[in-house]
Amino acid sequence: MGRPAAIEETESGAGSPASSLLATLLPGGRVRAGTAVSAGGDMPLLLALAAEASRSTPGWAAVGLPQLGVLAAQAAGLDLAHGMRIDSPGRQWAQVLATVLEAVPVVMTGSLDSVPDRVARRLAAVMRRSGSVLLSAGDWPGADVRLQVVASSWEGIGQGHGLLHGRRVTVAAAGRGAASAARHAEMWLPGPKGAIAPLLTEDGHAPAASEAPAMRAVGGRAGLRVVG
Repeated sequence: MGRPAAIEETESGAGSPASSLLATLLPGGRVRAGTAVSAGGDMPLLLALAAEASRSTPGWAAVGLPQLGVLAAQAAGLDLAHGMRIDSPGRQWAQVLATVLEAVPVVMTGSLDSVPDRVARRLAAVMRRSGSVLLSAGDWPGADVRLQVVASSWEGIGQGHGLLHGRRVTVAAAGRGAASAARHAEMWLPGPKGAIAPLLTEDGHAPAASEAPAMRAVGGRAGLRVVG
């Protein structure tokens, strides 16, 4: 069994290696105002996206995400003092989302079984007008960027005992326009402190995002697998 890659302990502040991890997968290195991004059903990835998007605009909201853990959100880098939650938007979820998108710069939403195209177009118009961003836990019609954890393994358990200290993942990105070229990057998500953290190569540097195919096993070895 090979030696696991090191975990960077640097806090994920602006300009740090951790803060640039998702930026390498996003057009222009950021979640662009007025757009939607999907997280492929992965909650840590959704929280990391929200933390990335809310660095310059701390206001955020979670709509239809009752499973969202407060401690996990805080560990990911979200400022709890500037957040709001609507766990059960009900049958009028589209109107609730439209209202929140008008007022809050970063909005997360849970996975929805079916989003009619007309509703997606109406919400897209709201986002363009307000400059807000929509981060969907699942797929979203017309999303500018679609991120997905395509491989993952937890590190830290040895011989059936020990503490988990991080999940090593490969995140793939695809989308429209500037994001049309498929890319992928490896990282710790979450890292030992609960936030995103970079993998380090032998010379102590974080590897750059690659345009090579991303469907492969993380680390080239067996481990605890996380699906979905």
